[in-house]
Amino acid sequence: MNLRTTRRSFLGCAGAAGVGALAAVSPASAKIETTPYGIKLGIATYTFRNFDRAKAIEMLHQVHATWISIKDTDQQLSHKASLAETAAARREFDDAGFKVMSAGNVNMTQGKTVEELRPIFEWAKAARLPMMVCAPTHDNLRAVEALVKEYDIRIAIHNHGPEDKHFPTPQSVLEAVRPLDRRCGLCMDVGHTERAGVDPVKTIPEAGDRLFDMHVKDLADFTSKESQVDVGDGIIAFPQLFRQLHKADYQGCVNLEYEIHGDDPLPGVQRSMSYMRGVLAGLAV
Repeated sequence: MNLRTTRRSFLGCAGAAGVGALAAVSPASAKIETTPYGIKLGIATYTFRNFDRAKAIEMLHQVHATWISIKDTDQQLSHKASLAETAAARREFDDAGFKVMSAGNVNMTQGKTVEELRPIFEWAKAARLPMMVCAPTHDNLRAVEALVKEYDIRIAIHNHGPEDKHFPTPQSVLEAVRPLDRRCGLCMDVGHTERAGVDPVKTIPEAGDRLFDMHVKDLADFTSKESQVDVGDGIIAFPQLFRQLHKADYQGCVNLEYEIHGDDPLPGVQRSMSYMRGVLAGLAV
């Protein structure tokens, strides 16, 4: 049986309740449920990577985002900034009403020792981050773990698909983190997971409580990184994904990471968020 569900096929089979739910969350004036179907639906601000912090905040408000993972860019929350500047940047997101759950993807491939990696954790401490979505290596994981313990800041290793020589799949992350402190876990990118030939729906129970975070996008072709489309227009099985997360009582965020139309992402982000909110509202009926 084909479990792949597009926007059209989901709305076709969801019935009046699902269609009504989608329509109910589409208008800008509608009340937006912040945890539809028990899911923290948020945005990775890499989505707005081409814009400065003020503009990113403006667009986050326009799509009614509550939960966010901040990209560590020079324009939004730079790890190159002073610790005071980092703290001030974080306050801007707080003052705008967002729940900052993490930052990333943070590159941790350049250091091997605790002292070489310490500046990243000092930056995370100044930004008051509870977690970093990150890309370490197998060689420095024990040093990263030592800093996780020292600073009490969780890490969620992001899998990056077939091109990633360190962590291409969620399973490669899980194998690496299971011997480590329980504050070390996985950020599963569903698009990269599918491209690596792995089913993200089946991975959720396999990961268990080591699944800390998720980045979501949609693809028209699982063999092509360039086939990303608005969520709901592709072939990733979002209704099944959300059902499995609900069943697992997943406590992390599901963050849209919209990587196309970088200079004009807002229409696609709004469309993607509306689709996911509609699916979640339909599942909750």
